[in-house]
Amino acid sequence: MTKTSTRPVQDDLGGHTDGSADILRLGNAFCDAQALLTAVELNVFGSLTAGPATEEELRERLALHGRGLRDFLQLLVALGLLETADGRYRNTEAGTRHLVPGEPGYIGDFLGGAKHFLYPVWGGLGDAVRTGKPQAGGDFEVMLNNPEMIAPYVRMMDGLMQVLGAKVIKAAGFAGRRTVVDAGGGRGNLASQLAEAHPELEITVFDREQIEPFFDEYRAEIGGSGSVRFQAGDFFRDRIPAADVVVLSHILHDWSPEERARIVENAYRAVNPGGTLVVVDRMLPDDFGHVENLVASLNMRLVTPGGSEYTIAELTGLAEAAGFRKGAVVALDENETLVELHKAANR
Repeated sequence: MTKTSTRPVQDDLGGHTDGSADILRLGNAFCDAQALLTAVELNVFGSLTAGPATEEELRERLALHGRGLRDFLQLLVALGLLETADGRYRNTEAGTRHLVPGEPGYIGDFLGGAKHFLYPVWGGLGDAVRTGKPQAGGDFEVMLNNPEMIAPYVRMMDGLMQVLGAKVIKAAGFAGRRTVVDAGGGRGNLASQLAEAHPELEITVFDREQIEPFFDEYRAEIGGSGSVRFQAGDFFRDRIPAADVVVLSHILHDWSPEERARIVENAYRAVNPGGTLVVVDRMLPDDFGHVENLVASLNMRLVTPGGSEYTIAELTGLAEAAGFRKGAVVALDENETLVELHKAANR
């Protein structure tokens, strides 16, 4: 995992600044974030698939007033999100790949969820640190039963797995298995990708009953192939269905250490003898020196009563207490880690 470092800024006389400019820039980094999130919200990148456009053409395409538009577009250029030549704007290669709706690598749904759920609560970080209480306006049960809240949430989770799914499938040991349960699998994004890669598998998405309509919608939307079904249930009230492989992707960080232990114990009962539990999260290094994942951990503290990211050692302790033995640890990218936990064949 990587650490973030700051590079000294040179002043006009060739020397280094006193660091105040770097600190001020960091303090205003929320402006950069809001520029990206707003561009996604307005569908700036999608509108440019029709071809490069002038400021005025974009104003018309997006039905905007126009005041501040030039500065907004030029900021997107300066941030490396757009390119400009001869007075016309176009997407960068990365922008086309990840910010245009419908593209395989699209992460706009995750960014939209970040704007909806995460951006507002960071203003309450001080209160969260002072009181230990989350700053989101309602608990998970409230969100589950509010269609206006749950819809962007499940799409936010899709946005993350849309890019990560192929890496999970490549890293985890699905070949030669017969049954898989994606516990907390939401709309079935990972399950659907897995069904495409391994059509021989019988795959179950296990999640709360309020999620099932979104699962049905997504499967119909993609015309999903393979055997993928939905089973409603609750980690804390119901047994996870039995399978050769159980997946917990971005699940354990939602809960307190005690609740994580209960979920891992439930997963141990579900994994068939000789099978595997696959855990994916933004896990923390032992020295806690990973900026992005510390931010992710604070995200969970801001929106849940007990959630946070955790170290591989903490996960291993919970897993071994439940009866698993630690297997492969795979860095899926700079932020995401996959851990395999194996159940003995004679259990």
